[in-house]
Amino acid sequence: MPLSRSVASDFVDEAVEQSSDPERARRYFAEFRKREPQSFVEVGNDRELSQRLALIFSSSEFLSEEILRHPSWMLELGDVSRGISHDQYRRRLLVFLQAMGAAHASAAELALFRRKEILRILVRDRLQIGSLAEITEELSNLADAILACALEQVVANLEMRFGRPVEEDSGSVASFCVVALGKLGGHELNYSSDIDLMFLYSANGETTGPQQISNKEFFNKVANQLTNLLSTYTPAGQCYRLDLRLRPEGSHGELCISLPAAKNYYTKRARDWELQMLLKARAAAGNKDLGEELLRAAEPLIYSTTLDFSTIETMSETRERIGEKVSRKTGKPGEINVKLTPGGIRDIEFLVQCLQRLHGSREQAVKDGGTLRALERLHAKDLLSTTEFSRLAHAYQFLRRVEHVLQFEHDRQTHTLPVRQPELEGIAQRVLPEWRARHADLAAAAHLLRELNQHLENVQVIYERIVHAQRPLYYTVQPAANLPMEAAGNPLSETESLGGASSTEDSNSALTNFLDKLQNDPEALSFYSANAAVAGWVKQILTLSPLLAGQLTRDPQLLSEIRRSAENPARRYAFEGMAAPLNNVEGLRRFFHHEMFRIQASSICVPDPVFQTLDHTSALAEFVIARAYRIALEQGLAHARQHATEAKPFAEPQNEIMVVALGRLGMREFDIGSDADLLFIIPETEAVRQRFWTRVAERLLEIVSKYGAGGPILSIDTRLRPDGREGMLVQSESKYVDYFSTGAQAWEGIAYMKARAVAGDTDRATKFLSELQQVDWRRYGQGGRSKLDLRQMRLRLEKEQGAHAPLKAAQGSYYDADFILMYLRLRGAGMFFKSLNTPERIDILEKMGHLERADAEFLLEATTHFRALDHAVRLVTGHAGGRIPSAGDQRELVAQLLNRWTSRKSTADRLEKDLTELQAKMHRLFETVFAQ
Repeated sequence: MPLSRSVASDFVDEAVEQSSDPERARRYFAEFRKREPQSFVEVGNDRELSQRLALIFSSSEFLSEEILRHPSWMLELGDVSRGISHDQYRRRLLVFLQAMGAAHASAAELALFRRKEILRILVRDRLQIGSLAEITEELSNLADAILACALEQVVANLEMRFGRPVEEDSGSVASFCVVALGKLGGHELNYSSDIDLMFLYSANGETTGPQQISNKEFFNKVANQLTNLLSTYTPAGQCYRLDLRLRPEGSHGELCISLPAAKNYYTKRARDWELQMLLKARAAAGNKDLGEELLRAAEPLIYSTTLDFSTIETMSETRERIGEKVSRKTGKPGEINVKLTPGGIRDIEFLVQCLQRLHGSREQAVKDGGTLRALERLHAKDLLSTTEFSRLAHAYQFLRRVEHVLQFEHDRQTHTLPVRQPELEGIAQRVLPEWRARHADLAAAAHLLRELNQHLENVQVIYERIVHAQRPLYYTVQPAANLPMEAAGNPLSETESLGGASSTEDSNSALTNFLDKLQNDPEALSFYSANAAVAGWVKQILTLSPLLAGQLTRDPQLLSEIRRSAENPARRYAFEGMAAPLNNVEGLRRFFHHEMFRIQASSICVPDPVFQTLDHTSALAEFVIARAYRIALEQGLAHARQHATEAKPFAEPQNEIMVVALGRLGMREFDIGSDADLLFIIPETEAVRQRFWTRVAERLLEIVSKYGAGGPILSIDTRLRPDGREGMLVQSESKYVDYFSTGAQAWEGIAYMKARAVAGDTDRATKFLSELQQVDWRRYGQGGRSKLDLRQMRLRLEKEQGAHAPLKAAQGSYYDADFILMYLRLRGAGMFFKSLNTPERIDILEKMGHLERADAEFLLEATTHFRALDHAVRLVTGHAGGRIPSAGDQRELVAQLLNRWTSRKSTADRLEKDLTELQAKMHRLFETVFAQ
């Protein structure tokens, strides 16, 4: 049925039929009309608006959902015939914030602004108004503007507290620069890319405020807060995912480095790939003169004066190793990674950069961070033939267009074409809109694959001709262990660099890399060779977990942790008696990473039951938080006493703060990559010292979340406090009671059913949580009056997160089980338990008569499967992806791990089927419990 009949307009129907996915466009238009009838009329009476909206509805699910939430966005697009500059984006951001009534930019507002502006860019892209170079430059301008505004806000806030940082030698104000690398550095950002950054400050010194700190500490705070502001997850997603591993010394280096130290590093210690990476570097925000000074100093080191192609061969070995991994990852018919497959985006970028390095010292014109511009300049200087230039440029534009279509569907960083024919056909229709116009009755997918394979073949031929034809006769392959895993542009993630290890070949390769690393550590090699139990564990780890394999290869000292577990696999993880450094933050960080590795190794090799592993991980996180609290408290007391005067004496605390965990840490199910949800509560007697306790809490957060070697210790979320991010970080007991007595919503009430004291005055906190539970029970639990609110909240989570995180949020997933258990616990919350994980919750509810035996057994089976599957994905991919991976080798590893912890014997091909069966049964139980 035509959608527009009710408004006497054919524009919508015409636009729908001309779109790349008429069925989906029609569905979204129907929902749009239902929610916003007046806006629908306005769009339906405007042919241009109808066409634009049909383009979005048929191209991007995440932007379609945003339009349903913000229909005015389509009406505010204005003139899309021209791109927008960096300065224009900055002005648009200020206007946006003013319209939102925001005094400063929060992570949510920055993420929402990014989405609104990407909507405009995507319209330009889909209407083919902007070329690839113009679209990627506009995406880069948008990122630059957000970076600049966020940086100014962070610096201003810190200067209010600490004063301005001053250089010790010159006495002038010290400056800070954000250096963009990778695609952002080359003005070639895609729709859903990590942004590679390096943070630089001018010189050492101290701040001028009453609370003096060193410039190094000040600018590290700038870097940390800027990172958190831009990468915090919000309802509008993250603003940007930041990758900071390209800085000097990588993840083991300082988050922020001084200009003299950076110059020294690139002059004396930088590896070849790190110099090549600087080809795309540019100063993006802050004091750009500072960044440009570093790049000027590094420039003579970047460009080679020889034409023997030895530089290319050094990098080519790395490229070939990447290709070998990718060839296994793309082994499925039809599954092609357009970035990493031979002849793909990375090969083109790599080849261009190598040619720039070889000829840049003689031909200044070829120095450009943009791949297409560099191709043009290499051609203009006869360093590429006309045929080579044409084929490389066309291939690059085609591959980037495919990449964009893949990414703007869900705002997800992906480069892999789907295998299923209907999905591949949808991608093809968006990549090749002209094909549908000419061949309405023919499938576009086959044509897409033919064109794609032709481009990949062309690139490979040129690569072989230019690089390998120039290989000198004395060339020999160097041992792989001596080569960096990072290639031109971005370094591989742990998942990419290790690939899967499901096959014997993969396992042997990982073992070879590990043994190569041990050659530089004779003591560790001797220990490994003499200990058969340790060797057995190492083989299992290298075979089954790319995440742990990468950690072990980088740090062979972890062998000692394997020995501790292998010699006593049944030992409990009681951290309280362990001699972790109390006042050494870096020691605490190393302790955490080593103990985390040991727990996860045991989960594979013993194998420990999944809920036992999660309990151990939670105990470790709790221990580290408690230690960090003691450090923060001692430092806070020392500072307060030092600055006390007769006029402003410091009143010593009478009681301690209470640090409370919620969520996965609160219920002892913390896992790799989980956020720790924390609350900070003070007794009424400490209300007069709220400012002091806030400083202690902030210092605790800084200790555990500060970037260092191996990243932060923990990622902390404090938004579950009363009034969310708008509420004060530290609040009194009475504030919590008042909030839950009158203002809190039902879902907040059940969230606090998972609360557990982890640091500070834990005895008092436990007693207070018991009292707070009584408030929850009286308000929400009696008579089941919260049922409707909780059901609506669960359905909202399913709608907002189900597609992106199906393992936890899709219909019938873990959230269904969690809401069932929380609701039933709320009904019986007159009885307080200090801590309950999921199996314990199920057991208590059955004993209280709230669950039938069969339902309790099913819930235990299903939640064990959900948690085990989630844990396996984290061990394989290194992060909480929320979905089963699509790569065949990764799926095989996930299935093998899953079979160690569950009674179901799954295979790579059955992962979805097993999950779907449990989800269907779980959802039926959910509907029964929450029936009206």
